[in-house]
Amino acid sequence: MNKEEKKSGCITNISCAFIKVNVEGTVKMLKEIQLCLCVIFLFAFGIFYELYQDPGCISCKPISKYFLTPKDVMSQGKSIIFLETTEKLQPPPLVLCSVESAARMYLDRPIIFFMKGLDKSSVTNYKSSCPSLSFLYAMKNVFLFPLQLDILFQDTPLLPWYLQVNTTQEKNWAYVLSDAIRLAMVWKYGGIYMDTDVISIRSIPVTNFLAAQSSQFSSNGILGFQQHHWFLWDCMEDFVQNYNGDIWGNQGPFLITRVLKRLCNLTDFEDREDQNCHNISFLNPQRFYPIPYGLWTKYYEVWDSRPEFNDSYALHLWNYMNQDQKKNVTIGSNTLVENLFRTYCPTTYRSLIQAVEKSEQMFQNETS
Repeated sequence: MNKEEKKSGCITNISCAFIKVNVEGTVKMLKEIQLCLCVIFLFAFGIFYELYQDPGCISCKPISKYFLTPKDVMSQGKSIIFLETTEKLQPPPLVLCSVESAARMYLDRPIIFFMKGLDKSSVTNYKSSCPSLSFLYAMKNVFLFPLQLDILFQDTPLLPWYLQVNTTQEKNWAYVLSDAIRLAMVWKYGGIYMDTDVISIRSIPVTNFLAAQSSQFSSNGILGFQQHHWFLWDCMEDFVQNYNGDIWGNQGPFLITRVLKRLCNLTDFEDREDQNCHNISFLNPQRFYPIPYGLWTKYYEVWDSRPEFNDSYALHLWNYMNQDQKKNVTIGSNTLVENLFRTYCPTTYRSLIQAVEKSEQMFQNETS
């Protein structure tokens, strides 16, 4: 081989080596890009999965919930809605039980808890500052949102009233505000509203309904309607036209009853039958109020035989009546309310047991 051939071969070998290295580098880079794309896809799929999978996992806590708005979650008109119209951020056990029992009973529905004192910082710092909120937020189908009333009341008859009402003159303001919010909320989004002292024990099988507290008298502690239902619009108009915040219940159960009586010829209930008027189900008092308000302390008593409440969908515990006596769930008491907690909100019940055990341990440490 002469000098020129050697030189040519050397150049060819160098070029081949350079091309080989270049190709290997390109392949490596393409593999890295492919790997990055796979990671991005899996991350995006994970968020999509968290958003749209069946919310049946009570123990999961999706990060994606933080980015959702009420409109995102409530767009299907199937929400179960709870309200806190004070600044409280530490819900007591009965409230936790109400939300948990609904979350367990309605696995295919979002459970929405609107809180007046909540803001984005409360949500991000809930672990340290609000352990009760951490407990609620951990349930897969429970969503916590702040109340934005100026936005909520827009496009409803309630907005002019809300903008001009003098809240300092309102002695029942927290209740009146709650009465207004539930009407606007269910009208705007659809779904079921429940008071925070209602324990769910069976799913409600009807869509447009009111809950009779007694014959010919409606409660507003539980109600459900489709989005933009005309009955709720009529109720909001009556709310403004016949407003009197000094009379407790005038904007709540008395309002619902007034509007319903204008439409329907209400009669006394017969046995366990419901009534129906203009495609609105007026549900028998047994559905939610098997223990009437005058006997509310029965929930905090020991029963010889535990009632099954076979005709009930949920139980209203009349917490408003308990403001003075402040009866609580006592672990080991075998009262009706303890048994209800144990059955329908077991996580809340376990937290009460842990709180008792922690308190006993602290007492022993102090006395030893």
